[in-house]
Amino acid sequence: MVKKILGGSIGSCVHVAGVLNFLKLAEKEGYKSIYLGGAVPLEKFVGAIVESDPDIVAISYRLDPKALEKLLNEFYKMIKEKNLLDKVYIFGGTVETAAVARKFEFISKVFDGSEDIDEVILWLRNAKNDKGQKEIPPQFLPERIIYKRPYPLIRHHIGLASLEETEKHIRILAESGLLDIISLAPDQNCQQYFFEPEKMDRKQDGAGGAPIRTKEDFIRLYNASRTGNYPLMRCYSGTRNLVEFSKLLKETINNAWAAIPLTWYSDLDRRSDRPLLDAIRENQEAIKWNAKNNVSVEINEAHQWSLRYAHDAMEVATFYLAAYNAKKLGVRHYVAQYMLSTPPGLSPKFDLAKQIAKKQLVEALEDETFTSYTMIRTGLLSFPADEYSAMGQLVSTMFYGMYLKPDIIHVVSYSEAIRRATSKEIIESIKMVKQAMRNAMNGLPDFLEDKSIRNRVEVLKNEAMMIIDAIKQIGKGFDDPLIEPEVIYNAVKLGILDAPGLKGMSVARGRFETQIIDGACYAVDENGKILTEEKRLNIIRKEAGM
Repeated sequence: MVKKILGGSIGSCVHVAGVLNFLKLAEKEGYKSIYLGGAVPLEKFVGAIVESDPDIVAISYRLDPKALEKLLNEFYKMIKEKNLLDKVYIFGGTVETAAVARKFEFISKVFDGSEDIDEVILWLRNAKNDKGQKEIPPQFLPERIIYKRPYPLIRHHIGLASLEETEKHIRILAESGLLDIISLAPDQNCQQYFFEPEKMDRKQDGAGGAPIRTKEDFIRLYNASRTGNYPLMRCYSGTRNLVEFSKLLKETINNAWAAIPLTWYSDLDRRSDRPLLDAIRENQEAIKWNAKNNVSVEINEAHQWSLRYAHDAMEVATFYLAAYNAKKLGVRHYVAQYMLSTPPGLSPKFDLAKQIAKKQLVEALEDETFTSYTMIRTGLLSFPADEYSAMGQLVSTMFYGMYLKPDIIHVVSYSEAIRRATSKEIIESIKMVKQAMRNAMNGLPDFLEDKSIRNRVEVLKNEAMMIIDAIKQIGKGFDDPLIEPEVIYNAVKLGILDAPGLKGMSVARGRFETQIIDGACYAVDENGKILTEEKRLNIIRKEAGM
């Protein structure tokens, strides 16, 4: 049965925009709305309740708080006398008038204008399904995404210098109701040596994240999040012992998803001392374990290459390679992270072209066994050191990133280029991003109508698949070379997979420089001229005697 909502402004209040907007949202959620207008006398308002018999009564008032208190006292007497207290009464107004409304027990929900639109919609959905406003949202990623649609989940990470600080700010974030996902950021000692604490350099405790040292520490931080809107929790992967780390995170924090690289946390980037080939094997085993145990997986691979200034086609290729491995290793729900404005200097249109190319290739892998979720974020390297400029960078990238129709927005605080974010900076950043999100959801142009973007998308897809084909060629003899650790390892050693930022510090070659030219990132020769992917691969084959 369709539920009814009756609403209007009482007393002498003629402000009706708020109640009108609320009723329009209710109609979109399947309610039948009855609008009474503004400055409705109490007798007429109560008479309309009797006549229309609504399930929910929405009262609006934005004038004097003292006058409202008298009105609500009178209103309560009237509805009690007519046996109308079985209805759900809600109130909308200013911060001052809302404070008065909260004193009245017959009013079950008060909106003061500070709420996000998605919070209002979730209340309407819960009320429609008779679940009440205190329902704990779903605690697994796929269900939480469906629950929140059409709005994306909001994610932020936190890892302060002490466990106590981290716990305190996690609780503040959960109580704010603004985040759907809290990502724990452990320090490097934890990520690398949690299972071998004797190897930790204690002088580095708290460097880069929270000094989590025991299973009980994880449980403690998880318990701090069990309030407010009960956000999901996840954690950065370990850089060693990834399978053991995965088991620990599922058991202690109900890990929302595992973020595991394909080639990184190895002597490729020196975030652990694992040889590259061993790292690829162990990373794949960790991906398999999570897939088998129904934990969603992100393979945080491609943006690691672009953070080392890999050219655009390389990032698209590694993005596809990661998703392909996820599917073949049994992942059912895949989190595909699209890091915007990385490397710094990309134009928004060619940044979007790169992301669209990646998304089209990954979504081509989808079937009944494999679903990808789109997560957007701003690349930290693009943040200026000036806080206000960083705010502009955050908001602008998230605005055009909404074209990708994200399931998750990974907010990166504007302060991150300068200092770690506490709950204060995180909440401020989320509010900025949510406004950009709302504006974008009102309608963006179809960027693929731009011929230069459309052409760039096709070029990147074609060049990325040239890289993928080159990997297949060196893996002839294997049933599926794209998931063979030895083949992926050799692709790095030969320079098929490469980035200039790895030169001289890792097992990668760093053979070609890259440049941002007209807003896109290209591989270039020694004279700074653009190398097509066909030319780059031919040079590599020639040098390798292939």
